[in-house]
Amino acid sequence: MSALRDTKFTRGSAPKQKAKTMTDFTYKVDDDGVAIITWDVPGKSMNVLTREAFSLVDEFVDKALGDDAVKGIIVTSGKPTFAGGMDLNVLASIREQSGDNPAQGLFDFVMNGHRIMRKLERAGLDPKTNKGGKPVACAIPGFCAGIGTEIALSCHRRFMADEPKAKIGLPEILVGLFPGGGGTTRYSRMVGAMAASPVLLEGKMLDPAKAKSAGLIDEVVPADKLMDEAKAWVLSATDADIVKPWDQKGWKMPGGAPYHPAGFMTFVGANAMVHGKTQGVYPAAKALLSSVYEGALVPFDTALKIEARWFVNVLMNPSSSAMIRSLFINKEAIEKGANRPDVPDQKVKKVGILGAGMMGAGIAYVSANAGIEVVLVDQKQEAADRGKSYSEGILDKGIQRRKMTEEKKAEVLSRIAATDDYSALAGCDLIVEAVFEDPRIKAEVTQKVEAIVGEDCIFATNTSTLPISDLAKASKRPEQFIGIHFFSPVDKMLLVEIIRGKQTGDRATAKALDYVRQIRKTPIVVNDARFFYANRCIIPYLNEGIRMVGEGVTPPLIENAARLLGMPLGPLQLVDETSVDLGVKIAKATRAAMGDAYPDGAVDDVIFWLEAEGRLGRKSKAGFFAYDEAGKRQGLWDGLGGKFPASAEQPDLTEVQHRLLMAQVLEAVRALEDGVLMDIREGDVGAILGWGFAPWSGGPFSWLDMIGAARAVEICDDLAARHGERFSVPALLREMATSGETFYGRYGAGQKAA
Repeated sequence: MSALRDTKFTRGSAPKQKAKTMTDFTYKVDDDGVAIITWDVPGKSMNVLTREAFSLVDEFVDKALGDDAVKGIIVTSGKPTFAGGMDLNVLASIREQSGDNPAQGLFDFVMNGHRIMRKLERAGLDPKTNKGGKPVACAIPGFCAGIGTEIALSCHRRFMADEPKAKIGLPEILVGLFPGGGGTTRYSRMVGAMAASPVLLEGKMLDPAKAKSAGLIDEVVPADKLMDEAKAWVLSATDADIVKPWDQKGWKMPGGAPYHPAGFMTFVGANAMVHGKTQGVYPAAKALLSSVYEGALVPFDTALKIEARWFVNVLMNPSSSAMIRSLFINKEAIEKGANRPDVPDQKVKKVGILGAGMMGAGIAYVSANAGIEVVLVDQKQEAADRGKSYSEGILDKGIQRRKMTEEKKAEVLSRIAATDDYSALAGCDLIVEAVFEDPRIKAEVTQKVEAIVGEDCIFATNTSTLPISDLAKASKRPEQFIGIHFFSPVDKMLLVEIIRGKQTGDRATAKALDYVRQIRKTPIVVNDARFFYANRCIIPYLNEGIRMVGEGVTPPLIENAARLLGMPLGPLQLVDETSVDLGVKIAKATRAAMGDAYPDGAVDDVIFWLEAEGRLGRKSKAGFFAYDEAGKRQGLWDGLGGKFPASAEQPDLTEVQHRLLMAQVLEAVRALEDGVLMDIREGDVGAILGWGFAPWSGGPFSWLDMIGAARAVEICDDLAARHGERFSVPALLREMATSGETFYGRYGAGQKAA
């Protein structure tokens, strides 16, 4: 049942783990009688909370409250940041250690956390008089998320440094959870359910000024005054300053409790908003709202217990488990080099980018913004200058949003040398070619550049469809030739697909991986084949939607079926966004390559007609959808029905959804079977980050494990019988259905397919 249980991450023997976490927090009492609890995990750039370390907090709180010489407490960090949250591997280990009753083990763990933070919050106050407690301040030097924010909320006053990179929030919803360490209950009671929704339901991270307005923190202070201000407050605070509102008589929930008319309307609206945004497929959002609603009806300590029960309910849900595994555990492992070849560090010092169009300009920006020296080359100087101005535009937007300074902008732009002179590429240790998708042009620039750069320089081609092994034939050093597939827009898309050609060597692979890490994106490594991995899976999704239009399935049914699956865009809208003529171009190239084996003639009937009608998608303000003069989508185009009339009998929703999902999932399995995809962790992470595959599922392989291989085979055999061989079951999937295995059971630790 549990996706997390299938993931094995060893953390060393118990004695070593205990010895390590004994230094995660330190305790000292200064000359003024203020106890300072400092969070500073050794060997980590950011603090994360472990099970053992939290026990140390419990011990230190007891120590401070039991010492008459201690006047108050400051909780702070020994790092420039405060905390990145809970180590989610802890939750996996608790499930594994809880035997036949993992829910009870998780509930006990969560309630123990509530007990510790409630002790910190009450801080020795007499339960009858609310007097005699010790003030607790939280001094937050920088970034603070998750359990770090929840610890801060349990303190009596929160001070945050006025730093450009400082952010605070509760982003758990983004990885399939909700704030289950008291954050949901405390924050909703502090500001009311409506005001809390952007932080809780959207996972927004706020800068210090906005965080103060939102009630997450109390004071924004200069960084060099952070501890002084916190200490001054601790030494001057009174009993009235440290009693939380919900512990006072007569407290009422801001905005109204659920039974109050205003509160009732808030929860009705919130319920509709949550369902509208999640389509009912993300359990964490509904559980969060249930926790707030039910918790508002009872005393605070009972509300914490309700929050814990809903949190465990989410943890036990296979969807949330799969999201945690893919979006946190697997993603982190991939970014840390789980599949990196064992070669020395290949950090990029100077990158040359060929082609200053939208893609090349985007690559130049993310490289320069990461501190890498960039040479941006195009055939004409004015084209190269336009490419550099693209970076300037992004930086200017950052300045408008107060996320960028003029000094930082100048620094980033100074790293980009825009030129039409190829000789400027001398000294580059990595080349990223981003010219037109034409093998002849790519071959010409490859040979031209190799005559200039040093023999150790790695050459990467940015392509979404052309086989890397064929392009490498133009290179004198094919072992140093590799594919890097960026997704557009480069500055926003998180995934980068690295493609090994038949002769690509380990150093080239390591160089590409190290470069992607430098520009702060997530890499997956695949072997060379037509369309690689991402496009191989997304094109069948687009084609299935288009094919159904030709069959007479109503376009609204197609689009809404996709949205109800949790896909960010329906297939028809996605075609419009990427452009109809690009689809036509890919179809023609694929047909030329496959000849009589080409399977998508029915798709071409629709998309070729659209192109002939001049409906090229959003860019032409006409496609499957209609657009106004400003390019805003107005709904599906009525004219589709004139050419492809709706059938009298429509398929049910589930059938349409199965067609759209299985079109993608089966291709992912075939990619693994063919050896194109080498690690299912990369398959799941790549699917979610690359084209938005139903994030609630954890990715195609997680979804197959969720429903079981036998059920997947049953669905596909039915689809194949009624809709064609494209739904035929791959041998690997049928074999796993017979054996009863799961993908994560067989390949979960990164083992390669046989």
